[in-house]
Parts: sequence; structure tokens; C-alpha cells
Amino acid sequence: MLRALESVIAVLAMIAIGFGLARRVKPDAQATALLSRLVMSVALPSYMVANLMGGYDRVRLLALLPGLSVPFIVMLLSFGIAVLVARAARVSGARRGVFASLFALSNTIFIGLPVNEILFGTASLPFVLLYYIANTTLFWTIGVYGIARDAAALGGKPAARIVSAEGLRRVLSPPLVAFLASAALILLGVKLPQFLLDLTKTVGGMTTPLSMIFVGITVASVDWRKIRLDLDLALLIGGRFVLSPLLLVLAVRWTDLPQLMKSVFLIQASMPAMTQVPIVARAYGADAEYAGVMTSITTVASLLTIPLFMGLVGLVF
Repeated sequence: MLRALESVIAVLAMIAIGFGLARRVKPDAQATALLSRLVMSVALPSYMVANLMGGYDRVRLLALLPGLSVPFIVMLLSFGIAVLVARAARVSGARRGVFASLFALSNTIFIGLPVNEILFGTASLPFVLLYYIANTTLFWTIGVYGIARDAAALGGKPAARIVSAEGLRRVLSPPLVAFLASAALILLGVKLPQFLLDLTKTVGGMTTPLSMIFVGITVASVDWRKIRLDLDLALLIGGRFVLSPLLLVLAVRWTDLPQLMKSVFLIQASMPAMTQVPIVARAYGADAEYAGVMTSITTVASLLTIPLFMGLVGLVF
């Protein structure tokens, strides 16, 4: 349990580094945009290639498929509920896409991966990746589309259309292309040269620290004295730490999926909001400050929720 808390504290420390740098250096908009582009277009795609191509073959990849539907179903239901909740609570039209992504999707790699490895050992990693595949696919399609619509609403432009050429470009983002290409190469039995795997692993290693530093920079621009426990925040915390885990339990409770898979999925569903949301919000011109604050608050809240779910996982299943 202590090591799980230490992993969250390490993430918060990286956020603090970005926060401190922003307070001292005062980065301009170009510097911040460069950082977000570096993560989106270079570090994160490399991270996906390194993890998929470096650890999976065709047999292992296909063996994971029976459980893949569970996280997709849970997150799609969460997205649907998030949209209804946002409308009922009258969340700003320029924030609904960001709100839905924060509500429905979790930090499966930066926090979820180390927590699961600490709890269940390396045997949990394939199931962590399974949840991550669904999480990433939905974020870089439905999630990014919603954030693009936020940006359009914020700028007074026509709403984005996913069936348009521009919508297709948004869906086929560098991280999703890297994931699809890696999966295709694995299924075809193609292996990358070792030096390329080493390169993608090294470059991909920047993903976590750069993402956290970006969140810290975004939070540094916020006047925290204006933050109140409003309805948006209360609903988001409820979605992340109550609704998503509950939907997951209901989805797998009476299935014949492996016990370890169920446990890993529950931990993943209870993680804080995705750290990529504020990065993408900045890149598309949506409300990155709102996304950064909400991401940071759920990450801080996870200091309390992670130990709780660590204790509950053995009781639920």
C-alpha cells in the first residue's frame, strides 16, 4: 500500500516541478504549445510502439481479446452518462467534451500501471494493457472529437463533424496511428530492429514526466482562490471514483473472466482522470485550464481513493 501511495506522490512531485518552473520562468504560449506537441506527436506514439512491439507477439495479443469488450462497454456507458449529466447539470457547452473525457476515462498508464504492478506483480501487465487499449482508443476518437467540439464552441466556430476530412484527421492522431500500426505489425509477425525499439523506448520515456510537467504549467496559470467546490467538480469526482468502478463491477461480477483480470480492471476504472486531457485541450484550443485543474484535483483525490480500492478489490471479487 505504501508503494502505491509513493507512485501517486511521484506523479504529484512532477506536477509540482512544472508548477514551480512556470512560476519562475513564465513560459509563453509558444513554449507551452511546443511542449504539448512534443508529447502528442513524438513521446506518446513512441511509448505505444515500444510497449506493444517490445512485449507482444501475435499469440499473446490475440489471447487478450476475450476480455477487451469489458472496458469498451464500461467506458462507452460512462461517456453516455457523462453527456447526459453534463446536459442536466448545464455544464458549459465549451466544456462538455473535456468534462466527458475526464468523467469516463482514467489514468491507466501513468498511475494505473505502477499501482497494478505493485499490487499484483508483472502478471497484471497484459490486463493493464487491455484496459489501456480501450481507454486510448476511445480517448483518441470520441474523447478528442468532443474536445474539438469544445474548441469550436469556445471560438464561435461551426461544430466539428467526425465524418468530415477534418474530423478524420483528428481521429487519426499520431498516438492512435502508432497503436494501430503496431498492432498490425504484430499480427503480421513483423518485428522492428532492436535499435528502433530502444529508440522508441527512450523517447517514449519522456511521456510521463512531460505530461505531468505540462499539467503543472497549466495549473500554475490558475487563480486557485477562485476555485470552489462546484457542481462540475462534485459530478466529476462522482463519475471517476464511484460510477466508473461501479459499472466495472456490474460488468464483470458474474462473468467467467480470470480473477486477476477483474481485479486489474477495477483498479484501472478507479484511477484519476487522464493526464492527456489538458494537453489535447491546449492543442485544440479548448479550455485547458479547466481540464488541468480537474485533472490535478482528481490526482490529489486519488491519494485517498487508491488505498480504499486496494482494500475493496479483494472483497468485491
